[in-house]
Amino acid sequence: MRGSLSGFVECGRWELLKDKGIEVNMLELKFIRENPDLVKKGIRERNLELDLDGLLKLDEGRRKVLVELEDLRAQKNKANDEITALLKAKKDAKEKIASMKSIAQNIDSLEVKLREFDAQLDKAILTVPNIPHESIPRGDASCSKIVRTWGEQRQFDFKPLTHTDLCQHMDIIDFARATKITGSNFILYKGQGARLERALINFMLDLHVKKHGYTEIFPPFLVNRASMTGTGQLPKLEEDMYRLKDDDLFLIPTAEVPVTNIFRDEVLKQEDLPVYYTAYTACFRREAGSYGKDTKGLTRVHQFDKIEMVKFVKPENSYDELEKLVADAEEVLQLLGLPYRVIVLPTQDISFAASKCYDLEAYAPGIDKWLEVSSCSNFESFQACRANIKFKRIALDGKRTTEYLHTLNGSGVALARTVIALLENYQQKDGSVTIPEALRPYYGGQERIS
Repeated sequence: MRGSLSGFVECGRWELLKDKGIEVNMLELKFIRENPDLVKKGIRERNLELDLDGLLKLDEGRRKVLVELEDLRAQKNKANDEITALLKAKKDAKEKIASMKSIAQNIDSLEVKLREFDAQLDKAILTVPNIPHESIPRGDASCSKIVRTWGEQRQFDFKPLTHTDLCQHMDIIDFARATKITGSNFILYKGQGARLERALINFMLDLHVKKHGYTEIFPPFLVNRASMTGTGQLPKLEEDMYRLKDDDLFLIPTAEVPVTNIFRDEVLKQEDLPVYYTAYTACFRREAGSYGKDTKGLTRVHQFDKIEMVKFVKPENSYDELEKLVADAEEVLQLLGLPYRVIVLPTQDISFAASKCYDLEAYAPGIDKWLEVSSCSNFESFQACRANIKFKRIALDGKRTTEYLHTLNGSGVALARTVIALLENYQQKDGSVTIPEALRPYYGGQERIS
């Protein structure tokens, strides 16, 4: 990420807010400056406290300094020309030289002020969240809306076990030794459990690559601060991240971070869009805010595997691409035969960087809960702005423009909660677990874990 405000915050948001008659295809800071009420509305709808007026005062102060600085630079250039002319004419230039030195000192002072404004604005602009899309519910998590459901919840003729009981019975996950090796809320898969995890990963990657048209990526599991800032995890969520002590590097919370940053500070060609990438990575989250929540078994862990889908698309196509992204994630659950529901999240439940987000929740009968196994989000130009990812558009008249593209990502899908749903839905009375048909080719044709 570049250090100057002029190269960082002057970014585009390309959504048309037709009902407000505002075309938001302008510079981000300029948009905030000219539409403070709309930005404040978005902040209120997220239930956040943010001093937007303070940011605007910083912007106003910076612009005043910049105007004064440009005026002095023009005076300095003029004085330079006059001094050169006087010296060439062999005339006395002492007075002009003294005047230019005074101007130069004032320029130095104003440049220091400008850098101070830039530093403050760079910090302030990073705290402004994306504007929620007009189509999503307003309110907290209780305002989430179920869009659709798929599959029938299984009716058991015996009391279903929880996944922790099943794992202990089949000896496929050793929670106690994982805690000994690392600490609480880590996983040690073993034997058939390790094989199940690998089978699920390969099954999902093949589906997204061979059927859905994604290109497979295997990215680094460590990223730098610029990458984390570009996708919006920093500075807001730094306490939830694992950071190296001696290097300013972070263990990735999701493959979204390294994959989205593949094109950071690059300009793509119009004909290259859309770009679809999918990646397997381990994901690492401290879950700093999870105290008191259900952390038993695989429900909430610090390291988990996930298949991610990331899209780079033209702005006018991004909401169609979001629906396709959700459908790609849904097919994973459909092929596995897991009952699920699709939920559109409200303004207070979407991520800092998202404009719209769908969650996919699979049903786990043993613990009798719906578990989030995928989140699919459209960030519009928010991440592209922060990471400086653009594309060149060629109009019908041949005119070329450079625009910020839109980024999307979604889990396709996340483990270990999918493992919970699979084990609990496919368990048998004898404590064994049937392997879904779609997964058997990745499991050597085996039909059951016992």
